[in-house]
Amino acid sequence: MQLTGLLWGQKLLERVGYPVAKVLGPEASVDEIKALIEECGQVFIKPIFKGGVGKKGKSGLIGRVSDIESALKEKERLYFAEHVFGNATSKGEGVTFEGGVPAEHEVYFSIAESTKFRAPTMTITHHGGVDIEELPEDKIKEVPFDPLTGLKSFHVSNALEELGAPREIISPLVQNLPKLWSLYDNYGMNMLELNPVRMSLNKRGRLVPVACDFKGSFDQDDPAWTRLGLPAHLFASDYSEFEQEINQLRTYQGQSDVFVMNPEGTITAPTFGGGANALVTELLGERATISSDFGGNPPYQKMLEISKIVFKYWLAQSNVLFIIGGKANNTDIFETFRAMADALRDNFREFGPKPLFVVVGRGGPNLIRGMAYMKDTIEQLKLPYRIFGHDSAMSEVVNYALSVDKWMEKEGRSLVSERLGIESKGKKSA
Repeated sequence: MQLTGLLWGQKLLERVGYPVAKVLGPEASVDEIKALIEECGQVFIKPIFKGGVGKKGKSGLIGRVSDIESALKEKERLYFAEHVFGNATSKGEGVTFEGGVPAEHEVYFSIAESTKFRAPTMTITHHGGVDIEELPEDKIKEVPFDPLTGLKSFHVSNALEELGAPREIISPLVQNLPKLWSLYDNYGMNMLELNPVRMSLNKRGRLVPVACDFKGSFDQDDPAWTRLGLPAHLFASDYSEFEQEINQLRTYQGQSDVFVMNPEGTITAPTFGGGANALVTELLGERATISSDFGGNPPYQKMLEISKIVFKYWLAQSNVLFIIGGKANNTDIFETFRAMADALRDNFREFGPKPLFVVVGRGGPNLIRGMAYMKDTIEQLKLPYRIFGHDSAMSEVVNYALSVDKWMEKEGRSLVSERLGIESKGKKSA
């Protein structure tokens, strides 16, 4: 799950007493917007996108106004704005009105898990307000620290002094930035970024580091995030009923990450493991209905419920049910396969048989028992199948599933339907 912008960022930062720019949501009245403009002098209007969406400023999707007439025009322009970033398109769901913060200095700050240092790492520079990738290495400082002791004031102080930051900004940052470790550590975050932090003078004439933008991501399966009171719909990439149902099953044990790839796809691939998910998603392309990761050793009941939801939404249109994952270390293959096989049997009982080819590839504890249970169930349902063991290259298994999908599309679907004694409904691949 990713959150961007101050609509939710403000609520999170206020939990640890970190200064943040004033912000109004899309429901703000004209009088409230006018009052914000009068107080701050200018207001930035930004569209709200679900999840993390970058490069809004470069795409002209940020309005800067100093009067109510211009504010309402920008609200109309940006309320349902579309943003194309890479190969993804996002549609706005309202706007925020963020009070301007005058400042001479801008700071970039983030905390994230580092694969380089194998530890949480602070990244900081006093050249903020720009894409961090555009700065040379000598203007950025990365500081790993012990998660048991957390981010301390001396980490911030030493880094800024080594960067040659202006003396007047060091003390306010040293006093405030360590608060963000409490937010990061206590609420299941795996990334927190403020860019820019603007060094603004308060009424007493002292510099205060004010967060003017927020980005954060969470470990969705860590129950710590539930203490924030965030609505459940923020965990879905869109508002599809499928994703909403899956997300109701989130528990700390076992993952349930799903994303709809192509509503017209013909291969449904429940996938186990992040590496398998990346490879399978890339190779299947538009033929995949969903992208998923159901690893983490889910218990039988959770895997049964997840499978029932997946099958209910996607089996009718699918040519191939593709159950795939790497060689697990701790996931009980028998439990997960037993749950999926039972869900498949229940689906056929409730909704009737479907022309389907089942391809399975997996490795890990209790593999033989799990495959035997799956094999017996598939044969009872009179479905064609192919099972691959842990010694098979995953890319070859994916290519086999693709070839089966093409065969089913051409003639296999009608042949399997005839075998099952049902009427064939041809399904063309996207």
